[in-house]
Amino acid sequence: MEQPTAPGQGTVLETDRLLLRPWQVSEAAVQREMWTERDPRVPAHRRIDADGRPTVEDVEGWIRTRSQPDSLGLLAAERKGSGDVIGYCGLIDNTHGPDGEPEIAFELLRRAWGQGYATEAAGAVVGWAQASGYRRLWATVRDWNGASRQVLAKLGFAETGRVEPDEVHGDSLFLAKHL
Repeated sequence: MEQPTAPGQGTVLETDRLLLRPWQVSEAAVQREMWTERDPRVPAHRRIDADGRPTVEDVEGWIRTRSQPDSLGLLAAERKGSGDVIGYCGLIDNTHGPDGEPEIAFELLRRAWGQGYATEAAGAVVGWAQASGYRRLWATVRDWNGASRQVLAKLGFAETGRVEPDEVHGDSLFLAKHL
């Protein structure tokens, strides 16, 4: 992985097959497509609602108003060979653990599942976190999400024993990785 660009320029991470970089407004339809593909067990506020929201226009607005990430943010995952965006990976504010210890997050379009892209992207983001001076990363994952649990295990995340029960959407497991 190459080092991220200098602060203020927006972070760009590179792996063998991917560029992880800030989102472009023209890619809003890709983000919305992920919303449409989400498992029905995902909480309603993270799925398309009865009014069809978020719309592509809503997502375009989100992209326009977000600042370029330097040590936190969700980066678009672009395949180098084709230039298509297949999802995102990055660091978000952690609302479940100690302040200053971010959470890793990733999501890919279904057509990109099972090809190792999530592990590749998340590995680059773990390196970004370490280079940014973080000492520990967190992750939350639904118990039923075996694929994401496998990605996190491959990267050395360990279950903490903390579980947030949810009979409707599935229990959330809390994982951590020391850097």
